[in-house]
Amino acid sequence: MITVRGVELRAGARLLLSDVSFTVSPGDRVGLVGRNGAGKTTLLTALAGRAEPAAGTLTRTGPLGYLAQDSRAADPAQRVLDRILSARGLDAALQRLRAAESAMADAADPQGLERAMAAYARAEAAFQAGGGYPAEAEAARVAAGLGLPERVLTGPVGALSGGQRRRVELARILFAGHGGTLLLDEPTNHLDADSVGWLRGFLRAHRGGLVVISHDTALLADVVNRVFHLDATRAAIDQHNTGWTGYLAQRAADARRRTRERANAERKAASLHAQADKMKARSATAVMAKSMARRADRMLAELEPVRRTEKAARIRLPEPHPCGRMPLGAIGLTKSYGDHPVLTGVDLAVDRGSRLVILGLNGAGKTTLLRLLAGAESPDAGRVVHGQGLRLGYFAQEHDTLDGARTVRENLAAVAPHLTDQDARRVLGAFLFSGDDADKPAGVLSGGEKTRLALAGLVHSGANVLLLDEPTNNLDPTSRDEVLAAVGRYPGAIVMVTHDEGALDALRPDRVLLLPGADEDLWSEEYRDLVALA
Repeated sequence: MITVRGVELRAGARLLLSDVSFTVSPGDRVGLVGRNGAGKTTLLTALAGRAEPAAGTLTRTGPLGYLAQDSRAADPAQRVLDRILSARGLDAALQRLRAAESAMADAADPQGLERAMAAYARAEAAFQAGGGYPAEAEAARVAAGLGLPERVLTGPVGALSGGQRRRVELARILFAGHGGTLLLDEPTNHLDADSVGWLRGFLRAHRGGLVVISHDTALLADVVNRVFHLDATRAAIDQHNTGWTGYLAQRAADARRRTRERANAERKAASLHAQADKMKARSATAVMAKSMARRADRMLAELEPVRRTEKAARIRLPEPHPCGRMPLGAIGLTKSYGDHPVLTGVDLAVDRGSRLVILGLNGAGKTTLLRLLAGAESPDAGRVVHGQGLRLGYFAQEHDTLDGARTVRENLAAVAPHLTDQDARRVLGAFLFSGDDADKPAGVLSGGEKTRLALAGLVHSGANVLLLDEPTNNLDPTSRDEVLAAVGRYPGAIVMVTHDEGALDALRPDRVLLLPGADEDLWSEEYRDLVALA
């Protein structure tokens, strides 16, 4: 359970939320919604105890599981199953159990065997106290539900793709929050359709509390029974104790009511002012006229202020620099992580202005291929070919191109050093980073804000080939529409990885590359079904 009383949250000097109070009890499934930058991730971070509010109190009781937007496993050498079990401390108990088993097998004399057996009994008691083999089986079921095959559970986390590592962290959090409160920031990122369906069922059946940030409206409609809308213009939360459909209906009804009340009040006030104007010229009715005018002004003053429309980022992509017929290519690209081969002999030709979509299941090597093409990693074999006039623009799924210690403005300056300070601020303003926002460290930005900053860095790059890895992740609907419109207008070449069918419509691909087999084909609508499964 979480209790929030009079909480104030700030991002630097900017006020995000003021005097917020609510509780999250067992059975509450709360959807946090609002525009990027409204404070959703900041609020979830505070609820998880990772940040302190500027004022007010936060009280937490019971188990808590927190999935951050950029969560990554701490130790790439750790076994996948051990990483999930570590959420309840079972990984250490299981390791002691394995060590005791090895000691019993290697015992050279009866005394050594007796000591090993005693150590095994202690380790088993500790393991069973934490849930034992049923808990281990539960962890495996959660992993399977999220699309992690049994074969990967015994391997190291570092051998997994970025999407698979994200699934490991989600499995760990769901396992940790058993019966407690789950705090999930964009949990459907990197999930295929089957895994999203499984997650919906898991969350509906969860007996503890839930607070989830998601731009997946189907998930919200299926899971949440309360909706908190963060209004950035008022630094407030509108709490709706209904499901998603009821929330949408209530917001529409509230907007109609406010419009109707304002129209009625303005009509009455105008009538009173008209009467007062007629009466003020006569001394006998002048006092009454003033009273009527004051009444009309008071009537307007008591109206709820007009809610300002939240700003939308004016997102655009770069004007491509002139280049040759084939600005980017690859010959025989091969990459392995440890003993796990990811890509084998990938050949690729990206022609000027072409549109290529890369499809494949999680772990097939989609992100790895983009990182190799961008030069963020080196292949084990093969090479990337840069054609005449190539200028690459790379949008990384995990925002690896951003330096979290640098400010927003410094990150832009690093990729566009030719911009004056005034020009840089104008670009950032178009992407909704105004005033003090430009001086915030990039590390404190929400996922949606990081997406906007990474895209802002492309604007003046002159890139004629864009490598886009899940460019619509973490974006609110308005910002997503802006990004997709910009993709549709861009005249240069694009190589894209996406789970978003809307992004596919904006891209209008002419070719498709299927991984892990590296089979290239002309685009056909028959491939569309693979996007949600990718």
